[in-house]
Amino acid sequence: MKGKVRRILVAVLALILVLNLAACGGGKTNEPDTSAAPATETPSGEGTGDESTADTSIAVCIASEPDTLDPALNSAVDGATMIVHLFSGLAKWEQDESGKLIIVPDAAEELVEGVNNDDGTVTYTYKIRDDVKWSDGQPVTAYDFEFAWNRAASPELAADYSYMFEIVDGYDEMWETDDAGNFVNPDAKLNIKAVDEKTFEVTIKNAASYWNELLAFPVFFPVREDVVSNEAWATDPSTYVSNGAYKMASWEHNSVITLEKNSNYHDADSVKMNKIEFYLSDDSNNMLTNFQNGTWLLIDDVPTNEIANLKVQYPDEFVIAGQIGTYYVNWNINADILPESSNLKGEEAEAAKAEIRKALGLLLDRNYIVESIAQGGQLPASSFVAMGMTEPDGSEFYKNAGHSNEYIGYYDVSPEAFNSNFEKGVEILKKYYKFDESTQKFTDFPTITYLYNTSEGHKAIGEYIQSAFANVGITMNLENQEWNTFLNTRKNGDFTIARNGWLADYNDPICFLDMWVSGSGNNDVQFGKGDHANLKMYDLDLTEYGYDIKVEDGTWAETYDVLINTIKTCTDEEVRYKLMHVAEDMLMETGTITPIYYYTDLYMLSSKVDGFFSNPLGYKYFMYCTVNE
Repeated sequence: MKGKVRRILVAVLALILVLNLAACGGGKTNEPDTSAAPATETPSGEGTGDESTADTSIAVCIASEPDTLDPALNSAVDGATMIVHLFSGLAKWEQDESGKLIIVPDAAEELVEGVNNDDGTVTYTYKIRDDVKWSDGQPVTAYDFEFAWNRAASPELAADYSYMFEIVDGYDEMWETDDAGNFVNPDAKLNIKAVDEKTFEVTIKNAASYWNELLAFPVFFPVREDVVSNEAWATDPSTYVSNGAYKMASWEHNSVITLEKNSNYHDADSVKMNKIEFYLSDDSNNMLTNFQNGTWLLIDDVPTNEIANLKVQYPDEFVIAGQIGTYYVNWNINADILPESSNLKGEEAEAAKAEIRKALGLLLDRNYIVESIAQGGQLPASSFVAMGMTEPDGSEFYKNAGHSNEYIGYYDVSPEAFNSNFEKGVEILKKYYKFDESTQKFTDFPTITYLYNTSEGHKAIGEYIQSAFANVGITMNLENQEWNTFLNTRKNGDFTIARNGWLADYNDPICFLDMWVSGSGNNDVQFGKGDHANLKMYDLDLTEYGYDIKVEDGTWAETYDVLINTIKTCTDEEVRYKLMHVAEDMLMETGTITPIYYYTDLYMLSSKVDGFFSNPLGYKYFMYCTVNE
């Protein structure tokens, strides 16, 4: 490995990655348009890369129209896949000669060891490579990183992933508010500094084993102040300035995004694929047709009713790879699901709704979903933190979740447990709703709507949940939305129940848990927001772990948010992992998270393609691909 790079992949993760080495792919929207207009010129007006850009190209489909390609604002895997081709952070994911995934320097000369300060903080000083340039030819400086990080972490931008900078010293001051919710330090900045044009100094609150992985995450990528001063910069190739292996050549919205090799990239000589066409579609039948006729060489979705046949017809091109993630259903904690006759209010109402949501989760046959609908080697999930994360002692985090000696997790997902789970769920619901013994159905459960993004697979799972609830008299309508619309509807809390999924951002369980703090942009459940912000019903006692923290009948912010902050500042790994189990306990007790299965990455990759790799976070890499015709 180059420089002082850390090997970050634990044994369990290495096992998962063995499955990934034959891979490529994904996709969304329209049929390829052969009559498309010429690619838009780049900002410099000097072309889009090497003179040979037309020589090698690959067409793929990973998703539909992305919500955003601003590194600070993106929170979706499809957007991240494009962004890692367009931008160069201090670090990046690579494969070593053996095929293992590692974190290596990118814009930084090396990934240095931190210096421990007397107050417990850790300072890193990075040297920016002299040959790192923006796609318009201007040099990338330490000042660009300083600006980009402060922008991404700021309350003004309110980025979904702003909380990932919580580990950086100074973040708490940026987000400190008074009792009225007003920010009290409007001029506060992160404790980061461009010492000069090529020296970037960062101080974090305490040592973190996953720090280098954060540096490879898109929200930590640089952007240039003069570029992003145009709020629409990330929607138009003529204003999209990046510093990665590729530059954006054209964006035919809802059709195709074309990337072409960036000759200004510091490692351009290693980039083998000159042009990548990301076709945009959420129609799995459309994807399969274009794969079968050879137009798209990787697709990230297939029709669920074709999976069994495709496994037989394309044994070498139908790929099921390991992934660290969980497919789940989430409830809006502020949505009213009590019967009209209920007189429960405030904390009592929320306690009842939590019990109801957990009971509804017991009505679902997860084994049927993975075996008859998903069909991609997924495993039924009994916890939110995905399999693939390990404890300090080497055991798997998910296997230590919950408090049962009879099964793993928060409920029994074995096939033989389904009937008893179902009966238990019905009995709990009888406490709150009228039940007709003759029909075995509830008669006063309010009609609800299940929100999902357009996909045959998501639709099929939604239809199963609809039928499972209908079996006990609950009417659940289905509503689908295009991907970018769906993301914002869910984020804004304009739903009752919705499909969701989360892939690890880095190799630590905290990335499944810190997203649920009150101020997180990924907090789709709406914890600590709206009416829920004022409910005083949560307890937190950390005295047995050595902390002088004990809260009774506190709000979500006074308990869960405090717990997550405690975890992030804890330097005792054994204690930190115990606290993360406390956090997952608290999360699962709300019933707002209904895990369905642990993800696998299912896609189709043409046998013509060599050099592709993906990481367990879901990102797919095409820069080193070659196509053998």
